[in-house]
Amino acid sequence: MWTKTLFLSMALFTLNAHSKDWAFDVYLDKQKIGTHTFSLNDSQLTSKANFKVKVLFINAYDYVHSAQEAWQNDCLTKLSAHTVENKVVMDVEAKLKEDAFEVAYNKVSQKLPACTMTFAYWNPKILTQKKLLNPQNAEYLDTKIQSIGNETIQVRGRPTDTTHYKIMGALNGKNKLNIDLWYDQTNDWVALKSTTPEGYIIDYRLK
Repeated sequence: MWTKTLFLSMALFTLNAHSKDWAFDVYLDKQKIGTHTFSLNDSQLTSKANFKVKVLFINAYDYVHSAQEAWQNDCLTKLSAHTVENKVVMDVEAKLKEDAFEVAYNKVSQKLPACTMTFAYWNPKILTQKKLLNPQNAEYLDTKIQSIGNETIQVRGRPTDTTHYKIMGALNGKNKLNIDLWYDQTNDWVALKSTTPEGYIIDYRLK
């Protein structure tokens, strides 16, 4: 249930000839539950997450997610994602075909606009979008983005000047995602927090 909230340059950002990694420790409230890594190599993005929540030494929640995304000019051209959440398997396959981005989720297909973006938090261009695709379950969400303002936060133990944004994602009028993002002065993604419908706080901290 917690992962419903997970699944996110405004100016000079480009994917061409770009290589970068983001590695986060992930906390549920104050308990470390796993890691989530993102690796961008030119136009290819690999995302891997592994969470485990224990209550009284009993596994209460397990989540494993991996995704491969291909990008061109800030638009997806291909997506392959595999998720296992408490033994429930979710597979998403998508590919750009002529004038549409065709998405298949557990054998159910939909056609999206040719230029579609996932919640690619590492690319601040998502902050200009009105709809974003959740790569875990293929929900194409209406998004509202709000600039909260400048903040100084701790990143890798150091105070860092950032800009804070909030993303709200909804499907058919029902709220699905509530995400806070922070970017440093170079427009690099440095932090994420998300509030689940149950009121839990998920916190991404750069390693």
